[in-house]
Formats: sequence, structure tokens, C-alpha cells
Amino acid sequence: MGMNIARAIDHTLLKADATRSDILQLCDEARKFGFFSVCVNSSWVAVAANALKGSDVLVAAVTGFPLGAMDSGAKAFETRRAVGCGAGEIDTVIAVGRLKAGEESHVFDDLCGVVEAAGAARVKVILETCLLTHEEKLSACRIACGAGAAFVKTSTGFSTGGATIEDVRLMAAAVAGKGLVKASGGIRDAASALAMLEAGASRLGTSNGIAIVRGSAAAEGY
Repeated sequence: MGMNIARAIDHTLLKADATRSDILQLCDEARKFGFFSVCVNSSWVAVAANALKGSDVLVAAVTGFPLGAMDSGAKAFETRRAVGCGAGEIDTVIAVGRLKAGEESHVFDDLCGVVEAAGAARVKVILETCLLTHEEKLSACRIACGAGAAFVKTSTGFSTGGATIEDVRLMAAAVAGKGLVKASGGIRDAASALAMLEAGASRLGTSNGIAIVRGSAAAEGY
């Protein structure tokens, strides 16, 4: 796994104060370490896509981030713009409050709008598991798959908690055969990264990818 773990990582920088030079450094690191993608806010997609031209590193853009509470039309528009600027994947935040209120048709329509706007780009739906009950997590997985999302994702990393092994297992079981799981939020070392993959995650979102790859290689004696 040591030499392949990089291909499971979305190398992530979503901080409000990230600058152009920070984004360019992120892209350089992604090329060097062979990460699957860089994950950035939508205003940086064109910059990242240009920096990664000629590489096999994708650009993933977050939309409706980090609250998921924006207008559905705006969320879809942001998604369409991000794809137009070069995003190959979209990480969008579910309408958390609507989900918690039992407004499943609103949540479904909201996600369908994003999936349609994304076109050929894969959509990952961020559930923000730290805010949800067990039943709400299951409901969110069902709705996301029904709307055509490729992945369900644990967390934004900007709320009260991140990925847990328990949530990854629950989500992997819920979407089995219909979708994949991305674990994100608080994955800081090789041991936690490998544990998330073993629990059923196919992708990891982390700003600690370099430490994870180096730690994994060291553990395997590379």
C-alpha cells in the first residue's frame, strides 16, 4: 500500500486565506508525490488546472462549501462554473439542515442539480457526519446515491468533528455496490489513513498527504 497510498489522496487546501502561491505549491506537491487530485475552493480551479496541465492529477472543487446551506440554483451554478474552469471532480456539501428536518425531496433535488451541472465530473457528497444521527447518515447515503453521486464523504473539516472509522464503515455498507466513500477531516498520519482505507474508504481528503506518504513508505521500509 505504501507506494499506492498517494493515489488515494485528494491533496487539500480549503483555508480562506490560501493565496495563489499556496495553491501553486499544492499543485507542485501533488505532481511530485503523485496524489490523485488537489482539492480547492472554486475560485482557484482555473489556476490549479493550468498548473497541473500535462499531469494526471485532477482538480477537485468544493461547492456549497462549507455549510451546504446556499440556494440550490447557486450551488448548481458554482458547480457548472468549476467544471468549466477545469474541475474533474466536485465535492459538494449536502443541505444539512434540510436533511435534519426530514426534507428529503429538497435534499434530493438539490443534489440532482449539482450532479446535472457537473456533467462528466464525479460528484462527492459531503454529509458532515458530526452533525447527523445514525438514521440521518443512512438517509443521506441513500439520497446521494439516488441523485447520481459517485461518492459520499464524511466531513468538510470545518465543523465540530471529522472522519471516524465507525462512520466510514457505516457509509461503506450503506453505499455498497452503488457508490464509494471518501474520508476527510482529521486524517493526519499514515496509521489513521490506512485505518480509513481498511474501514472501506476509497479516497482520503487531507492536507497532510506528504506526511502520510512518507510515513507509509517508512513503515514499509522504502
